[in-house]
Amino acid sequence: MSEQPVHARWNARYRGREPDETGPAEVLAWHSHLLPREGRALDVAAGLAANGICLSGLGLDTEAWDISDVAVSAVNRFARKRFLPLTARIRDVQTRPPEKNSFDVIVVSRFLHRPLCAALVDALRPGGLLLYQTFTRLKVYGRGPSNPDFLLDSGELLHLFAPLQPVVYREEGDLGDVSSGFRDEAMLIARKPTPEPQAN
Repeated sequence: MSEQPVHARWNARYRGREPDETGPAEVLAWHSHLLPREGRALDVAAGLAANGICLSGLGLDTEAWDISDVAVSAVNRFARKRFLPLTARIRDVQTRPPEKNSFDVIVVSRFLHRPLCAALVDALRPGGLLLYQTFTRLKVYGRGPSNPDFLLDSGELLHLFAPLQPVVYREEGDLGDVSSGFRDEAMLIARKPTPEPQAN
């Protein structure tokens, strides 16, 4: 029996579900005050686009990309009903990454494809912000995928996005009182440097 195609698996997950206006990733929910007041934003591997809904609600012209046509249709229906500046598109970022210098804000949550990281850096406009959050190999509560290919090593986000200037980094691991805090994940907010002015 052949393995079910990736998009079919995600369609099965999202079928019958609708987006709502709650639940963006912590990296966005906790730091939305850092975002620009206008510009273009991208929610990568968006699913039902909790991040995209948040970004568009803040006034950013937002695209939400996902491989699932079921999720994309649901997000577009939701955005039209609420007149949000949000457009969902069927797009596999692993084979079709965003174009260079095309977004002011890029948000990625709970998705990791390391070869994509350089393209995300290139896709940011000068001064643009990347907000990234996903699971780590060090697990306190056991959350996240079992495949280590989809889990971050300690401090790895900083290395994957080394060309960017870190603004916020958080990875608490198993330090201190593990009954509270931000566990099983790491988050990074980083800014693309603006070019130095040319000397006359």
